[in-house]
Amino acid sequence: MTAPPILKPRVELRGRSSLAAFPDPKSSTTQCLRAAFLFLFSLFLVGPASFPQTSAPRAHLGFDRNDYPGDAALPILRKSFSFTSYWLSPPPGEKANTWNGKRELLRSLGFGFLLLYRGPQISELQQIWSESRFNRSDRLKAQAAKRGTGDARAAAAAAKKEGFPSHTVIFLDIEEGGRLPAVYHSYLRAWAGQLARANYRAGVYCSGMPVSEGRGATIITADDIRNNIGSRGLVYWVYNDACPPSPGCVVPQNPPPPSKSGIPYATVWQFAQSPRRKEFSARCASTYPADGNCYAPGDTARSWFLDINSADCTDPSHGK
Repeated sequence: MTAPPILKPRVELRGRSSLAAFPDPKSSTTQCLRAAFLFLFSLFLVGPASFPQTSAPRAHLGFDRNDYPGDAALPILRKSFSFTSYWLSPPPGEKANTWNGKRELLRSLGFGFLLLYRGPQISELQQIWSESRFNRSDRLKAQAAKRGTGDARAAAAAAKKEGFPSHTVIFLDIEEGGRLPAVYHSYLRAWAGQLARANYRAGVYCSGMPVSEGRGATIITADDIRNNIGSRGLVYWVYNDACPPSPGCVVPQNPPPPSKSGIPYATVWQFAQSPRRKEFSARCASTYPADGNCYAPGDTARSWFLDINSADCTDPSHGK
């Protein structure tokens, strides 16, 4: 924060005759006035005081992966990372959730959290269960909103069962990038609204990368969501593994803050993925092991490939 400017007193230099207008120099009042005059004059000569510069908030590192890495991995991962993902539903493509029941162990080791719930594919929300073609758009939006409400209830119930307190942020996992259709925005508004009613906060994990829409126009999923969510406040966890701005598969002492992702309002930035996406990370390919996955520095056996994130705090979901 910039220190407020100190206003310099306007001091007019006077001749000897003007000093004679002061009251009796022996009186206490006169001495106070003279002291005040000298103090103000010294401010005029010295100028504004200097204030120490405040440094930018430090970013913190975390990891995420679909499968729980195992109890034995946690002390090793904790040496490099302050927080971890935590699924409340089966991850994409899975039928089971291996993170269930691990909150207390992770918390006891000092990990913060990134809570995740699997979001629907666009194609799922664009299906319709009625043969009627009338008001198709309105039907789709209503059905999408109904599903958003139901998924939020399930996510809140899972968070409560796992012991996460009220107002914990739950991130909806949105894998698809680009501009989202209207039905998805209907789903998201219902998702955020229902989580708020359940005393949890809504977040989204989504793309922070520009996607071409033709004729030189681009769209970023995070911006598209922000422009359509209305007054509902979302917390944004964005992925952008393009090098630059991503530094690649590295665990730096001073992690890049989420604002460096290209999304200034992001709270979390996933800057490295496993496996490496070659089309985006060619310029930092040397930072990844030969198999294309990313590992913690202490994982010499390369047992747990993971994605790497930076965040503004050590507990982005506020789930401790």
